[in-house]
Amino acid sequence: MTTTLRNRLLLLAGLGLTFASGCQTWVPEAGITLPSPYYLRHPPQYFPPSEPYPLPKELRSLEEAGKQVYDNPRP
Repeated sequence: MTTTLRNRLLLLAGLGLTFASGCQTWVPEAGITLPSPYYLRHPPQYFPPSEPYPLPKELRSLEEAGKQVYDNPRP
């Protein structure tokens, strides 16, 4: 076997393994592998919109307290 034929076979085998395994990146901080070669097969997830502020009573009381401070400044 000549050197050029062996290099071509190694290149072909390397490309074959690359395409067979997919493009994956390990993210150790998150503990996940992205992207999955099957990511288009998964159904999309739906997250319903949340309220602008989760504690409306607390927000109202904070706004009232802030308004009182600016309406009645200390001398």
